[in-house]
Amino acid sequence: MTAETLLDIRDLAVRFGAREVVHGVNVQVARGETVALVGESGSGKSLTARAVLGLLPTGATAAGSVRLDGTEIIGATEDELRPLRGTRAAMVFQEPQTALNPVRRIGSQIAEALRAHRPIGTAQARARAIELLGLVDIPEPETRVDWYPHQLSGGQKQRVVIALALSGEPDLLIADEPTTALDVTVQAEILHLLRDLQRRNDTAILFITHNLGVVAAIADRVVVMRAGEVVETQPVRALFADPREPYTRELLAAVPVLPEDGAAPVPPVAVVAAEPESNAAAVADPEPVLRVRDLSVVYRRHGKKFQALRDVSLTLAPREVIGLVGESGSGKSTLGRTALGLVPATAGEVVLQGVPLTGLPGRELRGLRKNVALVHQDVTASLDPRRSVEDAIGEPLRVHRAAAGALLRAKVGDLLESVRLPREYATRRPGELSGGQRQRVALARALALAPRLLVADEPTSALDVSVQARVLDLFADLRAEYGFACLFISHDLAVVHQVADRVAVLREGRIVESGPVDAVFGSPREEYTRRLLDAVPAPDPARSREAKNSSAEPPLALGA
Repeated sequence: MTAETLLDIRDLAVRFGAREVVHGVNVQVARGETVALVGESGSGKSLTARAVLGLLPTGATAAGSVRLDGTEIIGATEDELRPLRGTRAAMVFQEPQTALNPVRRIGSQIAEALRAHRPIGTAQARARAIELLGLVDIPEPETRVDWYPHQLSGGQKQRVVIALALSGEPDLLIADEPTTALDVTVQAEILHLLRDLQRRNDTAILFITHNLGVVAAIADRVVVMRAGEVVETQPVRALFADPREPYTRELLAAVPVLPEDGAAPVPPVAVVAAEPESNAAAVADPEPVLRVRDLSVVYRRHGKKFQALRDVSLTLAPREVIGLVGESGSGKSTLGRTALGLVPATAGEVVLQGVPLTGLPGRELRGLRKNVALVHQDVTASLDPRRSVEDAIGEPLRVHRAAAGALLRAKVGDLLESVRLPREYATRRPGELSGGQRQRVALARALALAPRLLVADEPTSALDVSVQARVLDLFADLRAEYGFACLFISHDLAVVHQVADRVAVLREGRIVESGPVDAVFGSPREEYTRRLLDAVPAPDPARSREAKNSSAEPPLALGA
């Protein structure tokens, strides 16, 4: 390394009691450099990052050396670490919703962070909070400094978390999966923001992610971890062009990709004439699984109206997968939940398995729901932390009296194995699982009754690329075996391209474009669709460097 080393991790080991989970890790980060930590869930990425700030979980101990700008972190007391946190190094946490206090205004939370670093008056703290919100491109910062977190979009909450991390003007920014739950346009804006902040402040970034497209766009060097060990470290171009380790090659091979720029698009007529086998079978079935006609949904909150869907029409055939894509707030999740009768339609018609949902008695609606399932977007909130994995997966089987006793336990074990989790995980609770493992439990629960219709709301957003690839393979196998239809909601357009037969692009509650997935992604008619596709980071540094080194504006401006 030619530049001054800011972070120097040598032979780091992390133990929980007698069990060592991080083994002899070595990572260096120079001033102004971005180093990406990648690897599967449970590989030790987050534990390595947390060791830098002395923020390991209760029961964990660290050995080795972590030097931050020359100061040894391992063995330091809380009194010694407190002045370093936020000033020498700060962390952007994975889930902004849990990082922000829901009952306190944004400005007061930033002011509290400012006071933790130095004495500052109320008026000065408010002015600095507004300045920081402007720095991270929050619209109308003078007004939104007084907003609560729930009044902000997901991308805006992530920007506020970055503003909090920047409040102490740190030399090192540790970003733990900062773009995982964001749609592609907001993700592009966050990456643009981080690059811009780095250029202006010479900030070093330790970037933890499972998205190798993001790695290609932002990293200078890449550290690949597996089972608590570093298996490969290379400059980003060298790693993508010529990975040395088989595990790294497996990670890169698992990344779903969109067709390259300039690739000949599939003509729409050819796509229609050569529909997948599952669609051919669907054509023979006279009754769609789902038919939505002129659907509108209006939410009323505190006397105000918000129109989430506007005149949406869509038909889902048996065994067909339709991908729903669009920015946050475009109506994707509302459409999926309305299709299941979980959100009432304000106008229009929803027909589920041949039965109109409007005015349907509750008992009949419950009977219909035996054949439908939902994978929730917020997996952590959908699993009861007090109940075991067996309780969670077995709940649909118990409710619909499909299994009990030993048969239920055997069925839960089969479902766990189908989503690549050991049977013994049945006794664990959600808090004992990684984010990716909780996502797989939610998928197993949704498949428990072999539904005819599955609404999958961001089912792979928390998964690293290798586990995602296995889950998508599993999804294809189960679809072939059980023949369910699916509304597949995702911000990952490459995943949608891989799994969907057709795609519907939503914007501000309307479907602006739809059709066979190859036709829409290969030759989009709408400028909005083209801009979504342009915002997808390619897992190829040669294609991403121009965007990284450019000071141009991000692809789309963040909405209010």
